[in-house]
Amino acid sequence: MKLRPIVAALALLSAVPAFAQTTVIDFETAPSFASIGSTYAGLGVLFGADAQGLANDELGPYFSNAPSPLGVMFAAGSDAAMNAATGVYFTDAVSFSYSSSSALTGAVQVWSGLNGTGTLLASIDLANNAASNSCIDSAYCNFGTASATFAGTAQSVTFGGAANAAVFDNVAITAVPEPAAYVFMALGLGGVIARRRRRA
Repeated sequence: MKLRPIVAALALLSAVPAFAQTTVIDFETAPSFASIGSTYAGLGVLFGADAQGLANDELGPYFSNAPSPLGVMFAAGSDAAMNAATGVYFTDAVSFSYSSSSALTGAVQVWSGLNGTGTLLASIDLANNAASNSCIDSAYCNFGTASATFAGTAQSVTFGGAANAAVFDNVAITAVPEPAAYVFMALGLGGVIARRRRRA
């Protein structure tokens, strides 16, 4: 009798397709010249120490014409990874806007494990586009877009191949809770239902 609410909750959740949400990280609230870290943990992503925010200040415009105008991300070194938070993974595709001062092969990569480990699922090249369209008002004044699709599930996207050469904006991923998260949700729901029945 006590198991019925839990079984019912599990059956209900198993009938619902996996919750997938397109998440866009726009870096508008990222700390400037500091690690982005857990700033966007609420969106299901955490950043390595070399993934740093950048906002324009009185020393000059560092970038202009970015899709989201207040902030961008730059890779200050090899530890510029965007990792899936606990209980989340990425599926299907990754896309972003970027401005790069060099043509870079494999600058952005999608991996099955955290921090650029596991299986390489996708690799994205960047064009030298920072000064395209004759823009001269900042070092990174022209933005293009790039994307890649991949099979399987990913836990990290690395930007270290673009260290000190590119800035990024509007990184879009499809974030999906891991199946274990649904089990915990179902057990919690089952517990609530069981408590209410006992009180009745």
